[in-house]
Amino acid sequence: MEYIIQNETLIPKKEATVNLDDRGYYFGDGVYEVVKVYDGSPFAMDEHIARLLSSLNKLDIPLAFSKEKLVELIHSLIEKNSIENGLVYFQFTRGVEPRNHLYTRESTPVFTAFTQAAQNLEDIQKNGIDVWLTDDIRWLRCDIKTINLLGNVMVKREASDNNCHEAILHRSGTITEGSSSNLFLVKDKVLYTHPATNLILNGITRQLIIDLAKRHNYSVVEEPFPVDVLEHADEAFISSTSVEIAPIKAVKGQLSTTFEIGQVTQDLQLKFKELLPKA
Repeated sequence: MEYIIQNETLIPKKEATVNLDDRGYYFGDGVYEVVKVYDGSPFAMDEHIARLLSSLNKLDIPLAFSKEKLVELIHSLIEKNSIENGLVYFQFTRGVEPRNHLYTRESTPVFTAFTQAAQNLEDIQKNGIDVWLTDDIRWLRCDIKTINLLGNVMVKREASDNNCHEAILHRSGTITEGSSSNLFLVKDKVLYTHPATNLILNGITRQLIIDLAKRHNYSVVEEPFPVDVLEHADEAFISSTSVEIAPIKAVKGQLSTTFEIGQVTQDLQLKFKELLPKA
């Protein structure tokens, strides 16, 4: 039987309910995190919790209970569902109150969490993915990991409809990131990625890759770059909690180009694997 957490209680998934007046249901008013589990151990938990707390603070949502309690609940869910390799999703909405754009500060945040099996990454990590270049139609606070992801959902659908794994986004010609990932380009063994401003989500895997690259003597440039730079890069890859590092083999859509799955991408893939928990 699969279990989820609703507030501070483990319950069978089939018993879970959503209150009609939950602001997450009405407005997407909440934040979330996804942690990957390797051999029963959640990876980069501290970093994910820190970003969750930052997102809550930016949206003026209080933490419903202590950070220590949150970590305890996540571990209990992993154990209850016997997750060896998978994902833990957890979120806070602002809470339950009558529908009104203006929120009060009197409701108690609603916490939910569930687990999923991990996808098989062997093919995309080895052979790469195609991506679809399209306009970034999201709001201007992409640094907040909000549950309101409609812009991301729409461009992800657009990419899939064009036989691409991911959408790569740009604002008026400046590349930002993917619909559910961060983007890195490689030129002459130098990594390029958009800076961690309000226009992207500062991915935990992104942060680990930047640190890893610098520790192994790769230069990393965090600056905005235009769409046409894609045509001049030697390599490109996306990063996220779920896919880790996935090479890009082709860009389609508003620009068309291809990449080799190069030495830098492959080297970083191997070095990233060394960071992961092992049984």
